Amino acid sequence: MISDNMPVVNVAAVQAAPVFLDRDATISKLDDLTAQAARGGADLVVFGESFLPGFPIWGGVLAPIDQHDLNRRLYDNSIEVPGPHTEQLGRIAARNSVVLSVGVTERSDTSVGQMFNTNLIFDSTGKLVNHRRKLVATWHERLTWSHGDAFNLEPVELNGWRLGALICGENTNTLARFSMLAQGERLHIATFPPAWSFDSRTQGGTDFDMSSAIAIRTIAHSYEGKVFSVVAASTLDEDAVAQVTQGDAEMAARLRGMPGRSMIVNPRGQIVAGPLVGEEGILHAAVDLSEEILEKTLHDITGTYNRFDIFNLRIDKTRHPALTITENSVSHSDRSDFELGEAVTNVN
Repeated sequence: MISDNMPVVNVAAVQAAPVFLDRDATISKLDDLTAQAARGGADLVVFGESFLPGFPIWGGVLAPIDQHDLNRRLYDNSIEVPGPHTEQLGRIAARNSVVLSVGVTERSDTSVGQMFNTNLIFDSTGKLVNHRRKLVATWHERLTWSHGDAFNLEPVELNGWRLGALICGENTNTLARFSMLAQGERLHIATFPPAWSFDSRTQGGTDFDMSSAIAIRTIAHSYEGKVFSVVAASTLDEDAVAQVTQGDAEMAARLRGMPGRSMIVNPRGQIVAGPLVGEEGILHAAVDLSEEILEKTLHDITGTYNRFDIFNLRIDKTRHPALTITENSVSHSDRSDFELGEAVTNVN
């Protein structure tokens, strides 16, 4: 439901390097950075894709057979949702009175070794209010993460914010973006990794420009949807590069040469803070959500500038389990004397 509340929200995009594949140390760093953003006046603090405990950058530069140790370390430092580490994150949000968005690697609660690329949003009281798994693992990510689902693929009503989040390549998925807008999204989060090693030069193309790709898709979403976007990528530190490349200079140069970017974009597609490319920092902006009203009178793809008699989008928000169990609902009086687990006494 549309709210009359059109607040000004102080947003912060944190671009930082996690402590590579060290869950506890990364949470400690996140704690410090969240406090720093809050001291700068932030109501919303956003961290990048898989910030906790680090993005699997090795997938794009190592052969699959050489990734086992790193994938095991990622699993060992992943988190359960809910679980003790989500409680820690909630306490960080509450202690700083901010809404906190953070990308994590989530482990399955039923299948050892299964992981998901997940984004979590906590409100300013520390409550987990949105838990999303990336719809499709992109390219080499499929060696690490399972596909997600549309559970919680919706904006969160936070006193008029209508805050939505999409993870990396989901911001290139036209239907995913439209579904968020059609559910009333007003403030958009887009999260990205520190690097993306997709090189098509061997096929006559060029190096993939991660920074430009982030700008193109985010500006498009803000302009098409007439919403503010907070973009947060993470960065690579030398420790992460060294652990993955093991002294291979060409591989290290490839990782360093394709950084992400963070920025804040208004409903006209204009960058109002940033961009910050390849280095640590925190971007701040005060975004007035009432600015979206006039822009939508020009071009509203979820309202008057669409034809819902022609186009129709359906979303299945089911979280699909590995197993569905139907319990026996037969009453006691109808059960056989010989039902499994029951003793039968013969009376003479």
